[in-house]
Amino acid sequence: MDLSISPEMEAFRAEVREFIKQNLPEEIVDHGALGFSASRDNSKRWQKILHAKGWVAPNWPKKYGGAEWNETQRFIFSQELARAGAPRLLPFGLQMVGPVIYTFGNEAQKQQHLPGILSGGTLWCQGYSEPGAGSDLANVRTAAVREGDDYIVNGQKIWTSYAHEADWIFCLVR
Repeated sequence: MDLSISPEMEAFRAEVREFIKQNLPEEIVDHGALGFSASRDNSKRWQKILHAKGWVAPNWPKKYGGAEWNETQRFIFSQELARAGAPRLLPFGLQMVGPVIYTFGNEAQKQQHLPGILSGGTLWCQGYSEPGAGSDLANVRTAAVREGDDYIVNGQKIWTSYAHEADWIFCLVR
């Protein structure tokens, strides 16, 4: 089995490395080097830079604004971001709810939510943990009851990372 990286992928690596060198703001490098996410403002700033290049969502289909890279490209991109100390982008929109929306959402939902997720203009948080259940998702008690065209959600969520800054929440409900 040959695990070497092709010349085309090495050229891609050089392109990524040069882009990061030219565009990653120096003042947010330490956050990535320490394994932390940057502040919301710096995270949005870095996300906008990646979005302008078309690189903010490597896994997403091009149809929805992603790069639609193969596994090798995504691996190289991740390696180069880590090597440069780039901060991680918040995963909730880009890696969690965005793919659910572009896969299962209707066109109105896609148009409403995907652009803000990609640009960093909309921050999402996740609502999973609950009092008395913690992270035991089988014991979630929050319920969504349909009333006409709407759902009425009744319950409580705790330990919600970035809830104080989020514009939207995606929740696990019964």
